[in-house]
Amino acid sequence: MIFHPAIIALFLSSILMSFLMIYSSYFAALIHRKWDLQNGGELQLIMERRTYLISTVLTYIFAFQILSFFLYIYTADHLHSLFVGAMCAAGTLQVNPYGYPALLLKIFNCLLAGTWLILNHTDNQAFDYPLIRKKYVFLLLLAPLLLTETFLQGAYFLNLKPNIITSCCGSLFSIGENALASEITALPPQPTMFAFYLSTGASLAAGVYFLLKNRGAYLFAFLSTVTFLISIASILSFISVYFYELPTHHCPFCILQKEYGYVGYPLYAALFGSGITGIGVGILAPFRKRESLAGIIPPLQKKLVWASLILSVIFAAIVTYRMVFTDFILLG
Repeated sequence: MIFHPAIIALFLSSILMSFLMIYSSYFAALIHRKWDLQNGGELQLIMERRTYLISTVLTYIFAFQILSFFLYIYTADHLHSLFVGAMCAAGTLQVNPYGYPALLLKIFNCLLAGTWLILNHTDNQAFDYPLIRKKYVFLLLLAPLLLTETFLQGAYFLNLKPNIITSCCGSLFSIGENALASEITALPPQPTMFAFYLSTGASLAAGVYFLLKNRGAYLFAFLSTVTFLISIASILSFISVYFYELPTHHCPFCILQKEYGYVGYPLYAALFGSGITGIGVGILAPFRKRESLAGIIPPLQKKLVWASLILSVIFAAIVTYRMVFTDFILLG
């Protein structure tokens, strides 16, 4: 294992979070089986008091879970100079078999963690905890994924050995390689560009429709998810190319470096923020008619829609600005 402050922080924090998740999962199972707000027994009173503590702890855990995604990428990118052949995080994550699985699971868990935070915030606004069982069942489903991520991330860090020869991003994300990333990279730029702007426009239109009519939450959540996936594919297919001004360079990590103004960080932050808030609108939709949530969820959904729209516009604006004001021409 390479002793680097960021690695130590990620490694130790993930272990601590895992222990807290195991304890919280035990409490979640208890809540699911025994919670009864009409019961004034001792166990119910203990659960009511303890749920404040557990909810607060989980809020910090999932907030850090989202931040850890960016810290993980930053750490991998910062360490690339230690490995022969690596030019950015792409090569560092290829050093052993655990790097990319941990990254993919972090992406998935980041979306789920953000969704749980929205659900928890909504439940805490009501006097009768109407979503407490659902958010803790969600926690029980999320816990194994977070524990698996801890294992993969720990295995990745523990098996990092300096001076290992690895692959550069040019070979990992080049057209012709037999890998999913290469298949996405090989997507034709013009249709992918059309799909990107079409999905973005559709999600914006669905968001405006929801704000005006207070309907279409599921449609907006679905289109936000589709836009998120298409945007990731677009980064590999054509967006990264405009920043590098090199038609053969499709790496999604080099845009995080100083040479490109660290533009990758606001890009990914806007992309993930838009995706999480967009999905959150749909997650809350089934509970709008509950008596204690009737006055809470509709205004909260509107705030989430506004946040998703603003972040989606920021992402599209950064991309479009680069495409318009660069001398590089991708499409003849």
